[in-house]
Order: sequence, then C-alpha cells, then structure tokens
Amino acid sequence: MSPESTAKFDAARQRLRHAGSVVVAFSGGIDSAVASLLAVQAVGPERSLAITGRSHATPSAELESVAEIAAEIGIRHELLDTDEFANPDYLRNPTDRCYYCKNELYGRLTAIAAERRLGVVINGLNADDLSDYRPGIEAAKQHGIVAPLADAAISKAEIRAFAAAHGLSIHDKPASPCLSSRVPYGEAITPDKLRRIDAAERLLRELGFRECRVRHHDRLARIEVPADEIERLARDEIRERLDAELRAMGFLYVTLDLRGLRSGSLNEALIGSGLATALAQRGD
Repeated sequence: MSPESTAKFDAARQRLRHAGSVVVAFSGGIDSAVASLLAVQAVGPERSLAITGRSHATPSAELESVAEIAAEIGIRHELLDTDEFANPDYLRNPTDRCYYCKNELYGRLTAIAAERRLGVVINGLNADDLSDYRPGIEAAKQHGIVAPLADAAISKAEIRAFAAAHGLSIHDKPASPCLSSRVPYGEAITPDKLRRIDAAERLLRELGFRECRVRHHDRLARIEVPADEIERLARDEIRERLDAELRAMGFLYVTLDLRGLRSGSLNEALIGSGLATALAQRGD
C-alpha cells in the first residue's frame, strides 16, 4: 500500500477511535469487512459489533459465510431479521427502493446502538460509491450513519489492497448486492421471485461462474457473466443444463446478455428518460 493509502486508513481508524464503540452494518462483503476490521483495530473486539440484516432479499450464500468472515476479522457478530417486506413502498419497487431497505436497517441498528450504549453505527460505503446511484445514502444521512471509508476518500481498489495486506480471505470477493436489485424497477418485489433468483445464481456458481447475475424480467431470466466467460456458458452442456433447470424454477425464457456482467445494469433503463423524472415518478 502507498503512503497516501496508509494515511487514509489511519484517518478512518482515528475517527472510529474517537467514537469509543462501534456497530457495523455488516453485509459480509469486502467493504463492510474492512470497515469491521478498522473498528476492531480502533476500539477493540469487545467494543465493536457487526450486525447483518437478514430478509428474503439476502443472498443465501452471504448468510452462509458472514459468521465465518466475522470470526476471521475477530469481531462479535449478530443476525438481525429486518422487515422491509412489510413496507408497500419497498414491495412496489420504485427507483428509490434501496432507500426503504436501508431506512429499515439503519433505524433498527441505531436503536440497538442506543439501547446498548454503543457510540456510532458505521457502514462500508466507499469513495467510488459516491459517483453511483445509491438511494440508500440518503437513509444513512437521516439516521446519522458514519461512512469512515468514504469520508477518508478510500477507493474500492484501496479497500481490496488493505484487505489483502491484512490477510483477509475475501480480499478478492465479488460484490453480491441484495437479490431485489435483480428485479427491474416497477416490477413488484415478491419472496418467490427472489427465491427463484437466488436458486438460479447458486446454480451458476456451482457451474464455476464466480461472478454472475440473474436479472428477473417477469418470466424471462437474463443471465450476466463476465464477457470473457460468455463463450464457456454458451457451450452446449452448460447452456442446456441452465435452460432446463431455470425453466424448472419457473422461468419461461432463459437468455444470455451479450454485453456481459455490469454492476447496476438495471439502472441503464433510467438513462434515456432521465433520472430526475424517474425519481419523481417513484416507480409508478
């Protein structure tokens, strides 16, 4: 790591040290893992707590690994059942759906922090995230959530380098956002859809596709894998198995996106009509 990057992490660590005790919104991804490691380094394992929100939208693979990752970091860990699916604003899947999810999570975490007399709630937001469309950032601001990585201008690349330097096994782990992010805005979120998406992505990972998305377009599944893996996915034995098993899951059509894997590809639909207009409509 460069001296500049080291100084950034020192600044983030110092800010947490001033807080005295920390609750981390811990998804199990690389960003929140590094935020958790900084918390342990700053205030110690007894004054830091990682909490993972659990709902229908949480990928099953993430829930299977979070406790192990937390143990590797050396931070106490708890699961918290969140209730965003009781909110009709979340279920109708407007363009700011993420706001309602994060509002539920952060409201619960700040209540826990207050009840247990813990100093601050933090997340894993990084500097690169600030240039993306992330409605959850507004929920974080409203609940006073601290973003030590973003505040110190720490990039995703620097986070991965820090994780590798500290021996974290997930330093190169692909991103795995919530399952609801696979459903186009305006198409209602349901537990059945998310279970179907989760099962389809588990199958792809079993077939060796470490990075993948299955976008849910009504009865059509649009598969995204990195561009350099498209040729392998299109081989007869893999293509035929995916088609048969995804149709057995309830999809009528199974397609392959020739542009390859793109984070937030469903946001592309907002570009033509204008993001401001889409936000004003709030998915209606």
